[in-house]
Amino acid sequence: MTEKQVYIVDDDEAIRRSLNFMLRTSGYKVEQFTCGEEFLKAATKLSPGCVLLDIRMPGLDGLEVQQAMAREGVTLPVVIMTGHGDVNLAVRAMKAGAIDFIEKPFEKATLMSALDQGFARLGEDDVRKLRAQEAATRLEVLTPRERDVLRGLVEGLPNKTIAYDLGISPRTVEIHRANLMTKLNVKSLSEALRIAFTAGLGVVEA
Repeated sequence: MTEKQVYIVDDDEAIRRSLNFMLRTSGYKVEQFTCGEEFLKAATKLSPGCVLLDIRMPGLDGLEVQQAMAREGVTLPVVIMTGHGDVNLAVRAMKAGAIDFIEKPFEKATLMSALDQGFARLGEDDVRKLRAQEAATRLEVLTPRERDVLRGLVEGLPNKTIAYDLGISPRTVEIHRANLMTKLNVKSLSEALRIAFTAGLGVVEA
């Protein structure tokens, strides 16, 4: 079993040292950051893992780091660490996408439970990405025109409308439709659409 990666983002050296020891002795890989800015510089290049993010730090606070992560497309699961009296901030962080928050000082079991939630979320994201990649690979066998027809079907358009939009005959649309289903090795339109939706066709490209 590979070690799970945890990123600690906290300006308090004592907290970082304590967390580092607790996590490493529990079998986790740990990387530490002393502030939100330092973490964000590296965030887009980090391997999958969970982020333990302090809510109150000099410079960017935890909420601002979350906002920056969202802007930059960083989807690492975040567990917020709060001090006493920061529960309202923690609730705001949860609404912004954090999976859990833990209040300092916290028990080891509380930390492990929060991280378990994070890695479960990470696992779901990995599965979704893998399925999307597999679906996109299947679509690569289609010609550009067959993709155009499939995109029209994803949008729920009838053959005649697709034909009009593409400047071809309805009969040609039917031929492309039959060909793409053969290439995708599916027996029904719903199966073809499921592959298209999984790959993001008509969403990313719309």
